[in-house]
Amino acid sequence: MSTRVESSQTAPVETRDELIAYVAAGCKARSDWRIGTEHEKFSFRTSDNTPLPYEGEAGVRALLEEMAERFGWLPVLENGNIIALGHADGPLGGSISLEPGGQFELSGAPLENVHETCEEVNLHLAQAREVGEALGIAFMGLGFSPKWTLAETPQMPKKRYRIMSGYMPDVGAGGLDMMYRTCTIQVNLDFGDEADMVKKFRVALALQPIATALFANSPFIEGRLNGFQSYRSELWRDTDRNRTGMLPFVFEQGMSFERYVDYALDVPMYFVYRNDQYIDVAGASFRDFLAGTLKALPGELPTLSDWSDHLTTLFPEVRMKQFLEMRGADGGPWRRICALPAFWVGLLYDQGALDAAWDLVKDWSAEERQALRDGVPAQALGLAFRSGTVGDIARQAVAIAHGGLEARGRRDSLGQSESQFLTTLAEVADSGRTSADQLIENFNGKWNGDVEPVFSEYAY
Repeated sequence: MSTRVESSQTAPVETRDELIAYVAAGCKARSDWRIGTEHEKFSFRTSDNTPLPYEGEAGVRALLEEMAERFGWLPVLENGNIIALGHADGPLGGSISLEPGGQFELSGAPLENVHETCEEVNLHLAQAREVGEALGIAFMGLGFSPKWTLAETPQMPKKRYRIMSGYMPDVGAGGLDMMYRTCTIQVNLDFGDEADMVKKFRVALALQPIATALFANSPFIEGRLNGFQSYRSELWRDTDRNRTGMLPFVFEQGMSFERYVDYALDVPMYFVYRNDQYIDVAGASFRDFLAGTLKALPGELPTLSDWSDHLTTLFPEVRMKQFLEMRGADGGPWRRICALPAFWVGLLYDQGALDAAWDLVKDWSAEERQALRDGVPAQALGLAFRSGTVGDIARQAVAIAHGGLEARGRRDSLGQSESQFLTTLAEVADSGRTSADQLIENFNGKWNGDVEPVFSEYAY
């Protein structure tokens, strides 16, 4: 989730057309398309494998302060608490922020190729590990907390999260667990024009369950198996149906920037940010705000900053702001972080690959797409689909992505293409064994039903 950084308020928005224009302003020439990767990880104290409190010598505040001191990150404060780090002028840019339960997130800079993305990931994790070792802190990539209960999970001092925490239980059973006990890897990608956006949106939504299966990595809850390969993905099915899901309208005739804006206008809001404070408006619609009838701010009109904030609180499987955000993957091991952007860049940034991906999914019905979304959390690659399995689709998708990356021709100093980052996904697809399968095997085998070894074997 995004961290709000105060900036000067923009002028009031008076028409729906201004909101449409804001989203459409994301259109870019192909030469300007970039890759923005976000990845979350659990942080824990190595002395007892417990989650980090905000305060204390081995706490989140100390971690952020030490990162700032050693590496020149710039603190972002809310009510006197450091809640994020900015580094716009650093070697690669980006920012570090906190998720509700203290999950540590790098929001990467917009970069030109996957090689640069992986360099950014490697630099960040090296910095985090250096600071963590000094403080007795380690980091781990899983999709769901393997051990800690919701009550044991600390809450970060961010007002927007308090508002969301109060609202979530009213709209779904999984919301609090999603906020406090999950981690994901995401990638943000550009579009050229409205037609390009529509095609990419459709391909990304259809194949998002396939990505969920390939990256499935959350089979534990509170020290035991939970019956799912991606429990993180399962939680999203009962978090808030007003703002999640597969967005069937994206596949309907007439899909456009305007159609997405109409959807977003009716998704309930969480908050409005004014005078360095978050005002709780949970449940109200942005359409009311646009009409000046928001009960908490009667007569006041929104700004584009408010619209940008609102778009970050929509959580469909693919989210549009001024780019498309792929949201289907569990957090995972170090090398999986680079695989996620490689997969989607390969599918969406080469025209031949995008056309092939669309050919793969274009005759899937809404019911089939939903069945994939509903079945993958438990069965992952083994889920039956038509005359085969999700694993069959995964192999085709990885092959298309490989071809797309080769066609892009972005090579590193050793002459290797971006397709090298797909190796781990090709292994998963070819073997039919996910990271969750390996974790389950370890738990039932050499770990003897004890989840504690995950903290050492799966730490970064």
